[in-house]
Amino acid sequence: MSRELMREERQAIRRLVTKWCANYDKEYGCLPLDCECYMLGKCWTGAYCRYFREAVLPLDPLLEAALLSDGPAPEPALCPICGKAFLPDGRTRYCSPACARAARLKKQRGYMRKYRGDV
Repeated sequence: MSRELMREERQAIRRLVTKWCANYDKEYGCLPLDCECYMLGKCWTGAYCRYFREAVLPLDPLLEAALLSDGPAPEPALCPICGKAFLPDGRTRYCSPACARAARLKKQRGYMRKYRGDV
């Protein structure tokens, strides 16, 4: 089922196309079609340019989840270490293994301070 794109989604699509799409040219538009890029005028979810869907859209995982999922967009979570928004997968609490490692080290340092009596 298709839905109307929100303003933020349209802006994010435009930003991705103009910055990362290899088929886009400011002067000519979409190079393979020789016309304005289809994705810049997009107002509804549904059919997407194949190159955009496969090569450009994965660069923004939050937008990808919002556009390719049925129903409402999934809610992003904030990483407690770096504050970056990410899509939680199951019980994932951190955006990356580096943040998970940093949280584990912080917890371990606190445990060792308590164990030594430094608190």
